[in-house]
Amino acid sequence: MSDAVVIGSGPNGLSAAIELARHGHSVTVYEANDTVGGGCRSAELTLPGFIHDLCSAFHPMGAASPFFRELDLTKEGLEWIEPPVALAHPLDDGTAVLLERSVDATAAGLGPDGRAYRRLVEPLVGEWDDLAADALGPLVRIPRHPFVLARLGLPGLFPARMLARRAFGTERARALFAGLAAHSVLPLDAPLTASFALMFAVATHVASWPLARGGSQRVADALAARLRALGGTIETGRRVGSIAELPTARAYLCDVTPRQLDRIAGQRLSDGYRKRLRAFRYGPGVFKLDYAIDGPIPWRAQECLRAGTVHVGGTLDQIAESEAAVARGEAPARPFVLVGQQSLFDPSRAPAGKHTVWAYCHVPNGSTVDMTERIEAQLERFAPGFSDRILARSVMGPAEVELHNENNIGGDIGGGSNSVLQFMTRPFPRLDPYTTSARELYLCSSSTPPGGGVHGMCGYHAARSALVRAFA
Repeated sequence: MSDAVVIGSGPNGLSAAIELARHGHSVTVYEANDTVGGGCRSAELTLPGFIHDLCSAFHPMGAASPFFRELDLTKEGLEWIEPPVALAHPLDDGTAVLLERSVDATAAGLGPDGRAYRRLVEPLVGEWDDLAADALGPLVRIPRHPFVLARLGLPGLFPARMLARRAFGTERARALFAGLAAHSVLPLDAPLTASFALMFAVATHVASWPLARGGSQRVADALAARLRALGGTIETGRRVGSIAELPTARAYLCDVTPRQLDRIAGQRLSDGYRKRLRAFRYGPGVFKLDYAIDGPIPWRAQECLRAGTVHVGGTLDQIAESEAAVARGEAPARPFVLVGQQSLFDPSRAPAGKHTVWAYCHVPNGSTVDMTERIEAQLERFAPGFSDRILARSVMGPAEVELHNENNIGGDIGGGSNSVLQFMTRPFPRLDPYTTSARELYLCSSSTPPGGGVHGMCGYHAARSALVRAFA
């Protein structure tokens, strides 16, 4: 018997367990897969010696997370690698616009739009700690730093396409902003999408877009090691079909999505709460490709080889059309593609002279359309000859993405739709979004604030809620 049981060993589940263990409570974590990590795992998906990240790959929010910073997981051997450039965005003229750790360098690369970029982003960079305290927690509470949050929230309420056109005069700056906003997995004409672009830009200047040496699995392994050092227990290969299967505990924290919570714990929840769980909306899915390639990606814009992440999609309007097609339930003809080239900066990922490529695009939830040719056409558009360097590829549509991690319902890797109301009040409007109708049950996944990303803040906040409610 433990004081607390955590279901799921993703970064949020492990973070919840660590926070409870730090307060002296015994904790057991149950994980259905044979390895910990959830969406933060790595494996040889293509050829022997090529290490690919199954889901998350670059971690701006991980390196900037207040909870992870407090933990200092370097003690468990976690090493962040920071590429020289966080993000590159190639354009059809053979150049690329760069998002760099330095605000000055980024602004300089934007030419006449540098001043506008600095005006939007720079005030927030210096106040990251205050901004993170409010933006990376429940948005329904009274903010502790309202004026700082307003600097993000007021421009962030705009649709990304509208703000980009108003703030910037060049296609370079607009394209960069569009790629950042597309991480919302929403049409760029939707309210709130500008806030995603601003938050990613600010986090870049605070902590860049680092990757974990050896693979994203190392982040989960470091969290697991910290938990065990605190006396916690982890059981892998242990699928939980029902709360009734588990030993008695004072609190159960569930790193699952609403659909799964209803399935495994429904008998303990009120009818009204279950009804709201079933109304939860999932977002678009992803179609993911991993490659083993013979040499680096042959980008026309050579500066792309300095970046860990590359946004492939072209102009603001082209990216907006891609994301709008997904929102309409269509597979985009020219998808916006997120590309990772980890092995350029982490030689442990591939044999000498060879490289890995991590790439995905957004598709409608549960889509069965094979996007391989469309993604590779976009890569060829900006890196002619890419296809000639492919040694092997791994293909994962939404069904396969969900198979690797059951939280990815229909290929949704973000824990639910980011539509305005649901994003601000996920999983649904409730004073404490981590609590349920049962005093002993808590939700600690990315279906709670602040949402998707490897930052552990959902688990941290859920554990704090349980400490007050179940262990007071």
